[in-house]
Amino acid sequence: MSLLRKVSVWLLTLPLMGCTTVPTTTHDERLEHYEPKITSSDFDYDPYSTPIASYYLDELTATPDISGATLIEDGLSAFIIRSAFARMATKTIDLQTYIYSNDFTSRVLIGELKNAADRGVKIRILLDDYGTKSDIVDVMLLNQHPNIEVKVFNTVPNRSKLLYYPQFLTDFNRLNSRMHNKLFIVDNIAYITGGRNVGSNYFYPETASNFSDTDVLFIGDMTQCATASFNEYWNHHLSIPASVFPKSKSKSGMRRLEKTFAKFERDSTENLRRYNTVISMAQRDFKQHKFDFSWGRGKFLADPPQKVEMTMAEKESYRGDIIRALQHLWDKTTDSVYMSAAYFVPGQGGLEHMLHEENSGVHMTIVTNSLSSTNAPTVYAKWERYRRKLIESGADVYEFMESAENLRGKMHDRERKQSSFSVLHSKTMVFDDNISWIGSFNLDPRSAYYNTENVAIFESREFADKLRSMIIKDTETSWHVTLDSNGDPIWTGRRTGDTAPRTYRHAPDTGLFRRIWKCICNLVPEKFV
Repeated sequence: MSLLRKVSVWLLTLPLMGCTTVPTTTHDERLEHYEPKITSSDFDYDPYSTPIASYYLDELTATPDISGATLIEDGLSAFIIRSAFARMATKTIDLQTYIYSNDFTSRVLIGELKNAADRGVKIRILLDDYGTKSDIVDVMLLNQHPNIEVKVFNTVPNRSKLLYYPQFLTDFNRLNSRMHNKLFIVDNIAYITGGRNVGSNYFYPETASNFSDTDVLFIGDMTQCATASFNEYWNHHLSIPASVFPKSKSKSGMRRLEKTFAKFERDSTENLRRYNTVISMAQRDFKQHKFDFSWGRGKFLADPPQKVEMTMAEKESYRGDIIRALQHLWDKTTDSVYMSAAYFVPGQGGLEHMLHEENSGVHMTIVTNSLSSTNAPTVYAKWERYRRKLIESGADVYEFMESAENLRGKMHDRERKQSSFSVLHSKTMVFDDNISWIGSFNLDPRSAYYNTENVAIFESREFADKLRSMIIKDTETSWHVTLDSNGDPIWTGRRTGDTAPRTYRHAPDTGLFRRIWKCICNLVPEKFV
């Protein structure tokens, strides 16, 4: 067949490839008869009367507007705590995530959610369409359960694999903006937020590419603000019920998923026993007040879901609650800022503000990804534009090592865990050793202008000390970047086993191709990184 004939056949069949479409708004007539399974009446309960609240009721009611916070520093702990709280839930669980990876760890977690639903717990799962390729993942099948409802935010209408990405060209302004929020809310009294998505490389340190991340478990007053934000997204017209996705209704797919759950139990008896033991230990520690809670007051902030529908001009001038809160915290800071910023591109305005603060006596310690550790070389290329001026102003700048020794340790210790590749993924800051900032918000243009994000701001000197110590711990296994007499960067650091520091005059642990690719990535406009 000639090339011309092949192209003609492809063009003729192109319309047929788009037959499977889903709504992009609940105003679509295909959802005219949609009836939600989970309603506001399912939340008509007192969160403080739940078993989870009962174990800390004295602390939660001692002072108005009080909340507790405890750091979750490593992936295994993050997974175990989510599973433990799913098992302790008696009323509701809400899960909001950008990425859902259809892998082993994710299936185990949704297995926990299904077990909770079998007990009568009402479960809502909200996924971003781009982060999940949602019509093919197992979590969509759970929508068939009477106590589980799944929705997909900001959908691409045509589900053909061939046409999935080309649709971004015709609706770029909406589809370029994603729901980057991350929440795990249990019984409207406890929630987890931070940088972790749902997937093995966020929870399991022995994956080939592991994200070194930070979450916080909050309990108390702040949770109701997190639930209110979840409700705003859940009820938004861009949140599409999974019931309209054809593959989510597959009975055979649901049977296969149930067989997978059964196979886990049948083929992994010893591992399952150990897993259940660890979860039981986490539940026992929580009930016996062995969780390291710090108590204070905080705020939960999130962008409104309408942000993704703004025009390009509106997005680039957008100053929502998160941006305003960040500016306010900087303005009130008098002594120090510690930050762990996975993707750090402050922009010219942000740079000028930081230089002013540093020159006014506010010392900055910055940990971000190195060229070797980053999974976004385009972001690193932009970060380089700001690095020299920050160092010249007096800021301490560190870039995360990608080598095996860098992962945070196993549950209950801070020893580094072996992995072939680690990526810093935290988004945390500490202001004046008193106020902590943690959430999904990256200090870059995409978080500021395009994606929707959420953060928690917590005022507690005790908690801030723990978070600052964690950031300082990461500087010990990062490259300290300084400048030589010519203003060129020098990387100095010590790997595990080194008897003396190593010094590099080019990005460590990178080959020529990686450095050339970074230069090419620099051609991408900064506002699109």
